[in-house]
Amino acid sequence: MANLNVLVSLITADNDFQVSQATAAADAARRLDADIQIVYAGNDAVNQTQQILKIIQDKSKRPDAILVEPVGTGMPQVAAAAVAAGIGWGLVNREGDYVAKLRETSRAPVFAVSTDQEESGRVQGRQFAAFLKEGGCVLYIEGPSAGGVSRPRTLGMQSTKPGNVTPRMLRGDWTEASGYRAVKSWLALGTSHQMGIRLIGSQNDAMAMGARRAFEDVPDSKARKDWLSLPFTGIDGVPKTGQEWVRRGLLAATVVTLPTMGLALEMMTKAIRSGAQPAPFTLVKSTSYPSLEEIAARLS
Repeated sequence: MANLNVLVSLITADNDFQVSQATAAADAARRLDADIQIVYAGNDAVNQTQQILKIIQDKSKRPDAILVEPVGTGMPQVAAAAVAAGIGWGLVNREGDYVAKLRETSRAPVFAVSTDQEESGRVQGRQFAAFLKEGGCVLYIEGPSAGGVSRPRTLGMQSTKPGNVTPRMLRGDWTEASGYRAVKSWLALGTSHQMGIRLIGSQNDAMAMGARRAFEDVPDSKARKDWLSLPFTGIDGVPKTGQEWVRRGLLAATVVTLPTMGLALEMMTKAIRSGAQPAPFTLVKSTSYPSLEEIAARLS
């Protein structure tokens, strides 16, 4: 049996979790005897759509399946074009209300697999509770408003943080550079030093490290020391980056979200080879690193 050809479309190469997604896909491809092509969208939803449509329209290079982690929305029109061409479609880390409808008529596999984004937020909210037993303000860096990751993470965080913990929202785009820019601009506001910030929370580890770098640039040595003494937390928990930053004391905690692209490739290859549709939607749980019990013991 010839190897399956699968296109893997990712958001950006400038993010440790996206790189871990690529690594997970490559590892799974070797194990499953599949050939993959990985493309990055450069954090540009229009570019990502054009990249995928160009490949779908080229009959000589059509893949057997496409696995996509969208920059913005779930890409329903692109999904429909892929399925119409007989190409399997796997939506990764996004909501896809259209998946059920496409499955009704598609002979190719159609499914979605995602980290439980709201649960990731809930875990982070519990971390805030552990660090801020007496309450306080959190400088909270969200991801882009478009797409299905930032909003559920925020909702989850809001649902478990204590009532005496108040987030002050900033916006980034999942990259370290965006976390740096967001905090740098916030520090330029006259009110930033009056908010009583007691923790820096980010919706991913890269933005948390960018925020830390912005505080490292504060010219006043005492203010810089005070800012850097605060807990910094993120989400993703990639072993060689997020978890390592925790071990080195650069982050106080992270939320481990396992790469889902390897699982998606495994589900796709099994579905194509068996001729059976996989489960329409699969959720992957998140965990705190260190555990909430370890955080509590460390602070007691």
